[in-house]
Amino acid sequence: MTKQDMQAEQKKEAAEPTQTAVRSQGSFLDRTLVRLVNLWRDVSDTVTGTVDAGLSAEGDIRRLRDQMQACLEGRGGEVSARARAAGLGRTYLSLDELGRERFLRLLAGAFDADRTEIDAAVAALQEAGPDDRPKAESTLRAALEAPRTRLLTQFNALPQGVKFLVDLRADLMAHARKDATLASLDEDLRRLLESWFDIGFLDLRRMTWDAPAALLEKLIAYEAVHEIRSWEDLKNRLDSDRRCFAFFHPRMPDEPLIFVEVALVDGMADNIHDLLDEKAPLVDPARNADTAIFYSISNAQRGLGGISFGGFLIKRVVDLLTTEYPGLKTFATLSPIPGFRRWLSREIEAGRTPLTPAEADAICQVTGFEEPNDALTRALDAEHWHQDEHMIEALRGPLMRLSAEYLVNEKRRGTRAVDPVAHFHLTNGARVERLNWLGDTTANGMARSAGMMVNYLYVSDRIEENHESYTGEGRVTASSSVTRLLKS
Repeated sequence: MTKQDMQAEQKKEAAEPTQTAVRSQGSFLDRTLVRLVNLWRDVSDTVTGTVDAGLSAEGDIRRLRDQMQACLEGRGGEVSARARAAGLGRTYLSLDELGRERFLRLLAGAFDADRTEIDAAVAALQEAGPDDRPKAESTLRAALEAPRTRLLTQFNALPQGVKFLVDLRADLMAHARKDATLASLDEDLRRLLESWFDIGFLDLRRMTWDAPAALLEKLIAYEAVHEIRSWEDLKNRLDSDRRCFAFFHPRMPDEPLIFVEVALVDGMADNIHDLLDEKAPLVDPARNADTAIFYSISNAQRGLGGISFGGFLIKRVVDLLTTEYPGLKTFATLSPIPGFRRWLSREIEAGRTPLTPAEADAICQVTGFEEPNDALTRALDAEHWHQDEHMIEALRGPLMRLSAEYLVNEKRRGTRAVDPVAHFHLTNGARVERLNWLGDTTANGMARSAGMMVNYLYVSDRIEENHESYTGEGRVTASSSVTRLLKS
């Protein structure tokens, strides 16, 4: 059997369990969890199952607290420390959702920094003379470090321990938004991971069809922008006129942190359907491509939320593509506008009428409703409205204008674009280049963006200026074609 035959068989086996395994994270994440539990079994000094899955009894909480305390006391050598950390990790993995929340609350509350020690260290620093100040500052730094941070650091020494902490933070983030104590633990863990995941430690890899099936399966599951519908769809996205690059961490070599999908094409793409058409002819990038379209950027690890890699990824990929294909002159995205429909619904619910009189008349006429906001809502909620010529004629002008308004003028806290994708690209120095009517008519594209898509353009000699303008003043740089829509 050739290498290609073996890889094809691996991919076939990976795809066999259920169709859902191709479309969701559940299948391979369950297998990952089992592998992690088994991996730590021989290292651990604790038998899983010694506490109830929900930590519902007081005795369970007490035993868990003793486990955590033992990890902090650090008796014995390195092997003993790893065994205790593995035992604690296996305990966490054995818990159900409620049990994990109680685990995190215990870790956050019982192993926080000692406020009395901090106050004493602050007082000592204020009273210290010049000669004693360095020691007083060191004492204060030590007092400010919560014991839970030292405990979490111990997982770094375990196989897959960093991945365990990333996933633990994903669990933690779900609760931290509503609880100040858990939010403090989340901030400790975020800072810890931020130091470990410094951009200088990351490896950039090109993903190809020759990658192991297990890794390709993760690309399918982690894709967050345009669902990968099949293995053929994935193969098309990794073809010779396509590129996929991902950042990896040395301690998580089989787990992409973030990945970007790029199409090498002639001219700026205006819709996702042509771009992902599996039957479209291949383009020779060396001869016929002048544009690199970044059409999907997916964060693969929820537990690394708030730790930014995307901007660095785009810059690195642009450098690589420019070196490989000097004929590439344009670097742009084809992006969704994921908050547009939600914003439009909020405007209507608040009683604001986003339509001009002429737009309102046209939409009321085509829908048969008299009230403009009701007519607009009913029109956008109508199934397959984008296939109705009369509806298209009535909605095109208003939606083009309103999406420009949303991207350019709608801000959060006065300076930050409301749309998360817009904020990402504007922060990285792009400009809003072109709005694309019915660029994504998938169910998701219609529900979130009313079918609209946008090109953000990266012009190398204007990136810094655009970045400073947006981050400093909240000013969105847009092309003349977009600004004209605002005046229409």
